[in-house]
Amino acid sequence: MNAKTPARKTGLHQKAQLMSASEIERTLVRLAYEIVEKNSGVEGLGLVGIRRRGVPIAERLGKIIARIESAKVPVGTLDITFYRDDLSTLGPKPVVQEKAIGFEIEGKNIVLVDDVLFTGRTTRAALDALFSHGRPQRVQLCVLIDRGHREIPVEATFVGRNVQTTMNEVIEVKLTEIDGAERVLLMEK
Repeated sequence: MNAKTPARKTGLHQKAQLMSASEIERTLVRLAYEIVEKNSGVEGLGLVGIRRRGVPIAERLGKIIARIESAKVPVGTLDITFYRDDLSTLGPKPVVQEKAIGFEIEGKNIVLVDDVLFTGRTTRAALDALFSHGRPQRVQLCVLIDRGHREIPVEATFVGRNVQTTMNEVIEVKLTEIDGAERVLLMEK
């Protein structure tokens, strides 16, 4: 925790660091190899990051896969704000701007990428948003952390790390592109 975000403001305190920057990088390399293997290469493959932290993770995976396979994989962004079923609990209604993913998903093998899989509600919203852009041949889910506690029957195809948590704990993924720091923290209320 840095001095800019004291624990008293968020009501959370750091319980443990789960992953360092080098552990995140190694995990992403492993996930990239798993994605390539499970999809028999990169033909027809596309990565779609779920805003916010799924986007830089997808971009990093895309770069790693390009190095492995010497072929570029399209990487897109998915904004699921409009598709969430918990909008009334998130505060004021957002201004919805339907945006293209960035490439055609029709008939492709799409890997949805997110930072943490928890209840499954984000993934459900992402599937609704994804299918509003077309019909992929197959959709797989890739997450950096799976912390359990599903409310919806969702399972990730590719998991960086499984972390058993209590309902009083929160996983914070910090990425350089968004947070200026690189680590995964276990926080407690």
